[in-house]
Amino acid sequence: MKKDRLQQGLDKLMEFTLTSNKEISTHLKISENLEDIAPDVGKYIIEFGYGDIYSRPGLSNQQRALVTISSLITQGTEPQMELHINTALTSGLTPEEIVEAIIQLIPYTGFPRVLNALTVAKRVFSQRDVQVTPIKVAQ
Repeated sequence: MKKDRLQQGLDKLMEFTLTSNKEISTHLKISENLEDIAPDVGKYIIEFGYGDIYSRPGLSNQQRALVTISSLITQGTEPQMELHINTALTSGLTPEEIVEAIIQLIPYTGFPRVLNALTVAKRVFSQRDVQVTPIKVAQ
């Protein structure tokens, strides 16, 4: 029996959601916070975003997380960056992979957006008590 979009989306969303740390941003919190003014938004995120798009074959959860983080950084959307850096860690990306992906964007988005993204990443790593091993190649 084929799952409906909502259940498929919830199942996929939970692959990206850390539930043991109540301090971090999650899609479930966003949905709850908007329930009183826009209750359908959470359903759209789950059904469309995760049920239709994130559930497609062809990319791993980690690859999807990197694409999403990169897109959000180029747009400069910091609250969503925080959320998706969290989902990237939950999907299995290392902090070093996330930092390197952010650094990779310097030629395309510029230093200001990359610096903002690194600040957000640092905050997320701190919230999750994640240690980062800095990679230094510049002389």
